Amino acid sequence: MTKVGVIGSGAVGTTLARGLKTHGCDVRIGSRAAGKLGAFSTESGITAGTFRDVAAWADTLVLAVKGTAAVDALTVAGGVNVAGKLVIDATNPIADAPPEDGVLRYFTGPNESLMEQLQAAHPTAKFVKAFSCVGSALMVNPSLKGAKSAMFICGNDAAAKAEVTRLVEQFGHEAWDMGTAKAARAIEPLAMLWCIPGFLRNDWVRAFAMLRP
Repeated sequence: MTKVGVIGSGAVGTTLARGLKTHGCDVRIGSRAAGKLGAFSTESGITAGTFRDVAAWADTLVLAVKGTAAVDALTVAGGVNVAGKLVIDATNPIADAPPEDGVLRYFTGPNESLMEQLQAAHPTAKFVKAFSCVGSALMVNPSLKGAKSAMFICGNDAAAKAEVTRLVEQFGHEAWDMGTAKAARAIEPLAMLWCIPGFLRNDWVRAFAMLRP
């Protein structure tokens, strides 16, 4: 993981880009519109470009866009620029409709996941789900009481998951490998649970943990 391209200009994308730079990665960040990230690039020292430019340059990608835009973002980045690469998938299939009683609505069903859709669209890419079950404020080296936050990951390529595990641990989390891409069906809904206290009580700063006796 030497040249990492972040696809997405929101809070998740910029947070992960900063974290990657802090931990020694050569990182660039992409947006749909050239120049959108000019101020961020100047302030952070992270080169910005278009999705396609960044994806072509990188050997590893981080997908950090709205779930409804995920498939199209990789299309815009270019299939040839995604093929064969490790893609860290931080997306969730959140629908555009508003939450119901604090519960997000998803555009996927219980026996499918957004990451599986992305993997099917780019079969040679090595997708690994990560950073989808915690808010951006706690994605990079969070200060938490009691235990390390649990970062649930999954994917079909063992070597790719090992690489993401190392990154997750550098970022201060405990990595939990949940298996193949099908496990994204269980990981992605964790964002629903994580968001409920936020929508109901404006409590957005917390993380999941896995505890043993």
